Amino acid sequence: MFDISQEKVDELKSFIDSHNFFFIAGHKEPDGDCITSCLGIAAILEHFNKPYQLLSAGPFKRNEVIRWQERFSDTMEFQDETERKSSGLFIADCSEVVRIGDIDGELKGLDTFVIDHHKTSGLEDGFKGYVDGDAPACAFLIQLFYEKLIGPVPALLAKDLFFGISTDTGFFRFLTDNSAEVFAAVSRLVASGADPRATYRDINSGKPYSTRKLLGVLLGKAEKYLDGRLVVTYESLEDTRKWGLEGRDSDSLYQLMLSAKGVEAVVFLRQDTETTCTGGFRSQDKIDVSKVAAKFGGGGHKNASGMSCNGRVETLIPQIVKEFARIM
Repeated sequence: MFDISQEKVDELKSFIDSHNFFFIAGHKEPDGDCITSCLGIAAILEHFNKPYQLLSAGPFKRNEVIRWQERFSDTMEFQDETERKSSGLFIADCSEVVRIGDIDGELKGLDTFVIDHHKTSGLEDGFKGYVDGDAPACAFLIQLFYEKLIGPVPALLAKDLFFGISTDTGFFRFLTDNSAEVFAAVSRLVASGADPRATYRDINSGKPYSTRKLLGVLLGKAEKYLDGRLVVTYESLEDTRKWGLEGRDSDSLYQLMLSAKGVEAVVFLRQDTETTCTGGFRSQDKIDVSKVAAKFGGGGHKNASGMSCNGRVETLIPQIVKEFARIM
């Protein structure tokens, strides 16, 4: 049951009251949930007349979040030592400063409050905050905090939070336990002005043509492992240069692969540089991909996780397959 305690609500309010300025940041390569969670925190601060700056290392490659790019900066506003001591940092949709990425300025050392929903996350020493690995989206937690602190969510924020919840749940396809509570919450957002049809259109339309071509390349490289229960594909540096500079449509890739008969999990790896890779893992109900992601410095949810590590695709694939063999 999703019930943020009054103690946690009071802790958040005390954090707001005890600072004069705030930085708000989410993880690098932000998605819809990350961006709208930051906007939700900003709305809470606006209600209490607290100034803030929205930060993001980017890049804003996802088509659905580009419209918010101008509201975020990758450079912190200058503060002298006295101003810095009275400033706080909100981290949304991740729990570690390192996952924020490259921000011009020093985030470490600021009094920090985290709001996150990733299963493998926990609060760093000295951080305040709230992490609920069972929550379907960080934006969902922001909604609950807003309602407890302030009251009904206004129309514009309702549209943003509904968007964030929709993106992280695959437009509610990934909901399992407590789905009735989630639908009850989003129904309040719809009553306030969120439009499910418009939101679905915003998420799924307007994709660059290059992402369709890249999707074909990735499908062509897909290989089956573990008696066909696991599918792995990858994006090379050349693929990125040719088709991936405008973004990618990983959700469609996962959806297509998981719809194949007998497939229980999908891995998508991308060679970011000559020596580093990122990866995304998706699964059907019973496979906990967060256990594999954690082995490679990542984390996330039972059915949707990610990782980033040093290595080459050709050497990482057998290592990842070996870890999946332990849990499938």
